[in-house]
Amino acid sequence: MGHVMKLHRHNLDLLIQKYDVHPGQPPLLLRLYRHGGLMQKELARSMNVKPATLTVMINRMEKSGLVTRTPDPNDQRISRVYLTEKGKVATLAVKEALQLLETRCFEHFTDEETTLLRGMLTRLHTDMETFNREYSS
Repeated sequence: MGHVMKLHRHNLDLLIQKYDVHPGQPPLLLRLYRHGGLMQKELARSMNVKPATLTVMINRMEKSGLVTRTPDPNDQRISRVYLTEKGKVATLAVKEALQLLETRCFEHFTDEETTLLRGMLTRLHTDMETFNREYSS
């Protein structure tokens, strides 16, 4: 499974590199697309990364023009992260690349096999989330 995930991520990175999106950044782009204006602390928590790691990622994405930070109008100590127009274009490219990869991944599976695999992966994901909560406390 690790090899498949590594190859999937590598292929995604190849498809989106021309949009200045670097490895590890697609999940952040997708979150900001769905929920723009989140605080860095909220983003770090939702992505299961340390705030310092996220800060480095946001700094890099800000330099490449994908995101911008804006002070919160009610509390100047808080900054909120938003996609720029370039970031929105890059996010749409990420979504298209993910759709293409999903199509390619399952093109030799029957509908039944795809449904069965998705169910098994969902159970694995749930079990890993439970494990994470138990050992993160």
